[in-house]
Amino acid sequence: MNRLTRITAILIQLQSKRIVTAKEIASRFGISLRTVYRDIKTLQDAGVPIGSENGVGYFLVDGYRLPPVSLTEEEANALIVSEEFIRRQGDRSLSRNYDSVITKIKSTLRGFQKDNIEFLAKRTISFVKGEVIESNWLSEIQKAISNKKVLDITYRSIYKEELTDRKIEPQAVYFTNNLWIVIAHCQLREESREFRLDRINRLVVTFETFEPNPKFSLQNYFECFQV
Repeated sequence: MNRLTRITAILIQLQSKRIVTAKEIASRFGISLRTVYRDIKTLQDAGVPIGSENGVGYFLVDGYRLPPVSLTEEEANALIVSEEFIRRQGDRSLSRNYDSVITKIKSTLRGFQKDNIEFLAKRTISFVKGEVIESNWLSEIQKAISNKKVLDITYRSIYKEELTDRKIEPQAVYFTNNLWIVIAHCQLREESREFRLDRINRLVVTFETFEPNPKFSLQNYFECFQV
């Protein structure tokens, strides 16, 4: 990758997150931290409003936006693989939102790229073993996680088929054995629990907020519970 292409890619990376560290940039492009600092200064000298926080990272000043990004053929092809997975993962809310965003992305492609990915879509398939278990709550739960909102749910237990009303503080979600699961602190049981999304009969995002456990990580969680 030549320097001009890399600097453009760094600018796109800066727009993708609120804060990007120099280490993240160096790791992505296989360059030294010194080269990162030089590339950032080049962008700043060109008038791009890049701010920085010592010990935190770089950020684009609010209000600055790049023009629409053009995708390479390889990047456009990658969309096909993700599209196949999303269509078969089972949660309807995620499928709806993905269809919306993928349509917007495809609208930016050039004519020949649109033809090529339509052709490739007919030649790409992913097989999921076993029955995919449908749900419809993933998008709301993801939003609640990021906004730290308590969820009010009615849950149907797996073994007793009992319905209980609970308030939960969602921490994370994961996909396993063809179904989605949310890890949450259950206020009713006063402990961390797992809830299958297909077992949630009712879900309401409340106005109540919570402070997430700063020590929680999926890696530690799976290591401790050997999921």
